[in-house]
Amino acid sequence: MKTTSFVPGTPCWTDLSSPDIEASRAFYGGLFGWDSQAGPAEAGGYTFFTLRGEPVAAVGPVMAEGDRPRWIAYMATSDVTDTAKAVEAAGGSVCVPPMAVFDQGSFAQFTDPHGAEFGAWQPGGFRGAGLLDEPGTLCWVELNTRDVDGSRVFYRDVFGWTGETQPFAGDSSYTELEVEGAQRKFGGILLMDDAWPTEIPQHWMHYFSVDDTDAAAARATELGGSVSVPPFDLERVGRIAVLDDLHGAYFSVITRPVQGGTG
Repeated sequence: MKTTSFVPGTPCWTDLSSPDIEASRAFYGGLFGWDSQAGPAEAGGYTFFTLRGEPVAAVGPVMAEGDRPRWIAYMATSDVTDTAKAVEAAGGSVCVPPMAVFDQGSFAQFTDPHGAEFGAWQPGGFRGAGLLDEPGTLCWVELNTRDVDGSRVFYRDVFGWTGETQPFAGDSSYTELEVEGAQRKFGGILLMDDAWPTEIPQHWMHYFSVDDTDAAAARATELGGSVSVPPFDLERVGRIAVLDDLHGAYFSVITRPVQGGTG
């Protein structure tokens, strides 16, 4: 799906922190068919991934030695400074304060009260992803948390998110997220029940759409990555696998049913 603008509060961009940008370019190019184009030298190695000429994601260097490779999703905002203030007022933390990126826009990075990382993007010359919700692009973001009620309040106060929580898979629950003005649901909140290992912290999971989940999982392994959760079917949602890239950054792939599915 081609995008032209983003409703504030919806995911508009995602990027990867990597210790080896060239290796990540090869991995994701081989997995999703992405082309890549390095930005100007003053951008510090930040490299755009494109599909059919449209930007879909990016990769940049890890910020400091010892930082773990990871994907971070950015939510659209009309004022990133106001968003940073809302994060702090709601009990979160500002990791990277609001910063202009040339004339392209401004961003900031945060953690919620439980340590899950996310960002915000105020568009300038660059609005965000040019494609979403089709094979090879971001299609869903999901917060995995042990505190659904607290998380719902935090993100409601920061982005205005709403959603109804329903029982899900045993003792878990799922909340599909929406925000005023958006034409579709864009993400969810999953309760991490007792089946989750205690050492796994609250985190955001990024879902990328693929034509064939099993083939994508096999291809990721061939490219030097690994499969954390083998492909499985989730009724009315799709076939999902959780993967790690060659540096350990985790993400999910999903093949949705031919007619519909929400995430």
